[in-house]
Amino acid sequence: MKLSSFKNSLQQTAPPANLSPNLEALWYDGKGNWSKAHDIADGNPYPEANWVHAYLHRKEGDNWNANYWYRQAGKTMPTVSLAEEWIALVTYFLAKEK
Repeated sequence: MKLSSFKNSLQQTAPPANLSPNLEALWYDGKGNWSKAHDIADGNPYPEANWVHAYLHRKEGDNWNANYWYRQAGKTMPTVSLAEEWIALVTYFLAKEK
């Protein structure tokens, strides 16, 4: 799936089938459902989910918690906009699914 297809899928009522948990969380975030996105990220046992979890707490405005999750992901809090980070996350996880 390409980024443009992922973005277009946000017009649907349900996420595309067979998305990874990270992409599903980002899909719900893209739909404006932060709580559902956080529930998925928080329950995801894979280490890379920490990056999604960090982004979501950054979006929430909880920078202390976000920094904790960025450290767990081996990253630092970015200085780019939330929209730019969302695109970077989606692009990264789409590339991993190829």
